[in-house]
Amino acid sequence: MYRLPVRFLRAACAALALGIATTATLSAQLSLTILHNNDGESRLSNLGGTLTDFGGIARFATLVAQLRATAEGAANDATGVVLLSSGDNFLASKEFYCSQSLPETSAMYDAVALDYIDYDALALGNHEFDFGPEVLARFIGDFTTNGTKFLSSNLDFSGEASLQSLVNSGDIASRTVITVDTDDLVGVIGLTTPSLPLISSPGSVVASSDLADIVNAHVDTLEAQGVTKIILISHLQSIAEELSLAANLSGVDVIIAGGGDELLADAGDVLIPGHSVGAAFGSYPLVRQDADNNDVYVVTTPGNYGYVGRLMIDFDADGVVTSVDGASSLVRVAGGTNSDAVAADSYVQTNVVDPILDCVAGINSDIIGESLVPLNGLRSNVRTNETNLGNLITDGYLWQSALLASDFGVDVPNVALANGGGIRNDAVIPAGDISTGTTFDILPFTNFLAVVEDIPAAQFKEILENAVSRVEFTDGRFAQVAGFRFTYDLTGTAQTLDGSGNVTRAGSRVKDVVLDDGTVLVDGGTVTTGAPSVDIATADFSARGGDNYPFRGAAFTTLGVTYQQSLANYIESGLNGVISSSDFPAGGEGRILKTCGALSEDSDNGKFKYGKVNVGSTRDLSVTITNDGTCPIKILATRIDGLEADQFSIVSGAASPTISIAGGATHTVTVRFAPTSRNNKRADLVIVTEDEDNHTITIELKGTGKQIDLN
Repeated sequence: MYRLPVRFLRAACAALALGIATTATLSAQLSLTILHNNDGESRLSNLGGTLTDFGGIARFATLVAQLRATAEGAANDATGVVLLSSGDNFLASKEFYCSQSLPETSAMYDAVALDYIDYDALALGNHEFDFGPEVLARFIGDFTTNGTKFLSSNLDFSGEASLQSLVNSGDIASRTVITVDTDDLVGVIGLTTPSLPLISSPGSVVASSDLADIVNAHVDTLEAQGVTKIILISHLQSIAEELSLAANLSGVDVIIAGGGDELLADAGDVLIPGHSVGAAFGSYPLVRQDADNNDVYVVTTPGNYGYVGRLMIDFDADGVVTSVDGASSLVRVAGGTNSDAVAADSYVQTNVVDPILDCVAGINSDIIGESLVPLNGLRSNVRTNETNLGNLITDGYLWQSALLASDFGVDVPNVALANGGGIRNDAVIPAGDISTGTTFDILPFTNFLAVVEDIPAAQFKEILENAVSRVEFTDGRFAQVAGFRFTYDLTGTAQTLDGSGNVTRAGSRVKDVVLDDGTVLVDGGTVTTGAPSVDIATADFSARGGDNYPFRGAAFTTLGVTYQQSLANYIESGLNGVISSSDFPAGGEGRILKTCGALSEDSDNGKFKYGKVNVGSTRDLSVTITNDGTCPIKILATRIDGLEADQFSIVSGAASPTISIAGGATHTVTVRFAPTSRNNKRADLVIVTEDEDNHTITIELKGTGKQIDLN
């Protein structure tokens, strides 16, 4: 990229001082191929579901080797290849649990594969810290082959001895310089999201938010060393953050973004099924202007080893980008009978994928119970409304805490909170067997169950205000709850906090909070006089202030079990292996309701009267639900109840699993009566909502089966 004269002169002077050739004698144009990915997140076997022929780190390793060989074999006089990751190189999951179960002397499976693939540098994302500094230190220590660097320029590791020792050894760094084509130098700088302490468990690692100043200072240092081709590998959780940052940088040529899982694609690109150019975030690469009005090329990939990004870019001798090859694109990782299939790398398959598959099979076959009702764990629901899976998890928190409280010398909690961001399965689990593996899918992190005692009612309201402060954005701080119910008004003021959890703008969304024993803590948005403090069961991630929960350093005690173990133990022992529809109905029990909607329905006084219908024939009747309120209200579940429920069915408008009705909008549910025998038939249409005044709408279904007279 074009440099301001002062930067170019500084680089030239430094080059002379170091004995490096000046512009007149520098090597010719460099054709640099940047291979990259992000958010591998321990998806090591394949993409799963219907996509088993795609992804997989063994196929990924083969494709990287092929692309690297192609670039290195190009006819250009000066060619170079670098391989970079922009973070989240592992993630809590069954697969990573298998790694954690290995002896300390054995390398983790993710590390074995990534070390073998031979990255030049990997950015540190937020998920690398999910298990704490010691696990990350072990992971980095498992890279023994090629001197791979782990980069972040805005993290201070001095408070964590295990990580600081890796800084001292050079394994962790702010930046690195890679030599390509024998004498060309490429600088790489790393960045990690400043939100790290709020969304992960970094211990005493400190994250700075002065991103542009930090990066620009490292650019200055690199340029002073004669390095003028500079790449930023950045894990800021959304490519929109990197695009915004680019405008404040000077001297960065390429940004590889991580954490957002965005697809960049153009017409003609071969994509994984389910991906389309029309749904892409943008073209590959995106182009933005920096602080000097020079182009910066911004790229990323969807995660889980489904693609290798390939950016082919030409520099002149001064480090100015002269062109980007039009063939630059994402290259999908495919196997099976696909025309672009690659074989699995035998080393990675044997030493990583096969052991993982064996381990996971064992976890998945360990049946601990049965659910008689589908359990809603969809990301879009557990982060915005009560779900029966959320109720199961938080009831488990209370059950497990009650068993262990005396052993740890703490009060038995009377309320429980589970942040929606910690519930990760993103699916509706069908009725049927529940395995240990299922509980790992739901709660994969090594968050430990914790008890926070004696939280004043006013602070508890602030905690709930935080939980609903960003519900419009499907934020992970939304809470699933147990031991109480609460109502909130989405039109109220959203609470804001500073970095220490202190309230900077009071929230007015939480309206009522009532404990299960009937004690009222909040009434009409005001904490009641004399409201008692509460003892809270939650994950230690939340107790430490994760997702901005304003515990503000309150003392807490961990109970020696992870939140996943709490769920598994509750299902197996607390519920005797049976999750019933009466205890955990679809749509929940009304623990979390809204006050800003107003639902009404237009049935005939709460009845559907089908009259007489011939056996073998059908008749449909419909009810229209109207939201006369000012904010969206969700239908959380629709079902037919009763001994003769099989005579009726919802043919349109069913919640699957939820439906949102905007203020002023309507939704129609149609129920079909299809009698299979004579006589009167009766059942109930049950519509479960999050409206405080109409949590459950029940419409009686009545009809008579009539036998056709053939005489």
